[in-house]
Amino acid sequence: MAISMGGGGETPMSDINTTPLVDVMLVLLIIFLIAVPVAIQTIEKLEIPVFESVESKNKVENLLLTVSTTDEAGRSAGEPGFEGAARNGECRVYFNNVTPVTSEELYDQAFTRLDNIVQRAGGPEAIMEDPDQIPQVHIRGDVNAPWRCVAGAIYNVQAAGYPTVGFISNPVEPGI
Repeated sequence: MAISMGGGGETPMSDINTTPLVDVMLVLLIIFLIAVPVAIQTIEKLEIPVFESVESKNKVENLLLTVSTTDEAGRSAGEPGFEGAARNGECRVYFNNVTPVTSEELYDQAFTRLDNIVQRAGGPEAIMEDPDQIPQVHIRGDVNAPWRCVAGAIYNVQAAGYPTVGFISNPVEPGI
């Protein structure tokens, strides 16, 4: 290694001393070479506990709605030959993402469901003491569903008494 000793016009040496870096890397390599086999040998067969899934009795039962339309030929989702929702198709609302309902059925079923939840909580006064028990409506709208279909679903569930309506979206990857 060259060392510059002050004096006549020589420029100081600016090279990085890599010896400490190499020493540290070698020590870490030796530690991992010893530690990994020891860790692998000490772990015997791993037993993961299995728990039975039990539905909570006090969780909020949010209402899930899917809003879509028929395709150009008038076919609904799930029917053979369905080509996807069309902007000028007939509105389709699925109660709890499964049961197709009309506007009147949506209002009736939403009202009955909310009334059962309120009565189970002990009445309107009891549920107002803990507003977290008030269920919400989550709407998943098809990308091609016109606003009139989504607005109709919102109107019906708010008329049935649900104070909070939110939307579920599928995240889009950036750059696409």
